[in-house]
Amino acid sequence: MAAVCGLDCGQCEMRDNCAGCFETEGRPFKGAGQCPVYACCAEKGQESCGQCGDCGLKDRLIAEFNALGIPDMPEVTGLNTLAGSYVNLLYTLPGGQETKFWRDDRVYLGNQLEKLGGGRCYGLLADETHLMVCEYGEDGADPEIIIFKKRSVRL
Repeated sequence: MAAVCGLDCGQCEMRDNCAGCFETEGRPFKGAGQCPVYACCAEKGQESCGQCGDCGLKDRLIAEFNALGIPDMPEVTGLNTLAGSYVNLLYTLPGGQETKFWRDDRVYLGNQLEKLGGGRCYGLLADETHLMVCEYGEDGADPEIIIFKKRSVRL
């Protein structure tokens, strides 16, 4: 079985908790919002992003991430579909409270890039309305928000 985005569902660690792209109309974890890749393909009347060269969706987001001009962040060249529960890190705010900014039951577009000249990584994540860049250590340790902003262009 393959997902709309081209992932091999049989190889996914989340497959036991996923109800499938087609079966749920792009809400595989029964979340409130549609997977951005599924929504893009459905809008174009296509069954997979491979039929239209990804609708320019990833290209637009890649350009937005690269336009941020974050020092020590390599150029973004690709994005992946990611389950919210896999990438939704717990952040400690200046007042000491801890919070998550994303939903575990959604699918997002993002990537992980190794910080130039350092042992930390940048985590990139986007949905229809927001994008975030954070920095963290091994296995998501000690995450820090670099940028969390409302997107000017919708997916």
